[in-house]
Amino acid sequence: MLEYFDTLSNWGRWGDDDELGTLNHITDDVRLAAARAVRHGRSVSCAWEVAVPEDMERSTTACPCAADMPGAEDMPVPGFRNDRRWGFSSERLGVTFHGNTLTHVDSPCHIFWDGTMYNGRSHSLVDAATGSAWASVTAAANGIITRGVLLDIASVRDVPWLEPGQGVFPDDLEEAERRQGVRVRPGDAVLLRTGYGRVRHETGAVSGFTQAGWHASCLPWLHEREVALIGADTPQDVQPSGYEDVLMPVHAVSLVAMGLWMLDNCDLEACATTAAELGQWDFHLTVAPVRFAGTSGSPVNPIATF
Repeated sequence: MLEYFDTLSNWGRWGDDDELGTLNHITDDVRLAAARAVRHGRSVSCAWEVAVPEDMERSTTACPCAADMPGAEDMPVPGFRNDRRWGFSSERLGVTFHGNTLTHVDSPCHIFWDGTMYNGRSHSLVDAATGSAWASVTAAANGIITRGVLLDIASVRDVPWLEPGQGVFPDDLEEAERRQGVRVRPGDAVLLRTGYGRVRHETGAVSGFTQAGWHASCLPWLHEREVALIGADTPQDVQPSGYEDVLMPVHAVSLVAMGLWMLDNCDLEACATTAAELGQWDFHLTVAPVRFAGTSGSPVNPIATF
């Protein structure tokens, strides 16, 4: 597995100053082809709702009448002082999106290996006050718009869900392609359903650090297929990873060596139900990260349109 850092490396492939990594596989032609995947006009979300207060600190202010807002008498706009009919609400939000709960995208600066980020940049480019000056989420400011392919591994194995600790291997991916009548192409986003979303819906439980997910042996397959983005209904890596000294090999090799962006903790249940109903396992996928300067990712609401 450690050889993957060399054999699967994309460092310099798109130039020494490249921060997009595998998103370079999403060309104009790939986006046009993704648009042709819309055959029914039906859209579904692939994200979990952010719970309050469990997942997010929230302070909401409601002002029934703008004229009653503190300081309204000092506002330069007369309407704030005189209009007695309109009011408003506003929020202050705080959220930690990395982890095992919220749906979010990881940009390449999220993980270091031997103190190094994608394309050979030092971890020292990440500053506590200003964030990352390299390969942050704003590299994808124009959005990630491509063809998505859902591979339903739980259905392939004829189980409601994979058990924690069960890995997904290349043979599983190809069997899913065969059963579903779809093939992963360059520039695609591959979304992996282990069935864990069903567990969360039925029990409300969020697992600890033992989970189903991608096994590291899938990485050469993803590299060969020139996949632009991977997602899963777990935080990606099967845990335990199967490698005693490497905690999250899929995260490490993907983000550091390949520059492969990741969608963690998707809710793929509605997507899978819709795909099965329509008999269509590819779709137009839209992921729009918030342009948080210097951050290693962003909460997102991926939208699959069939």
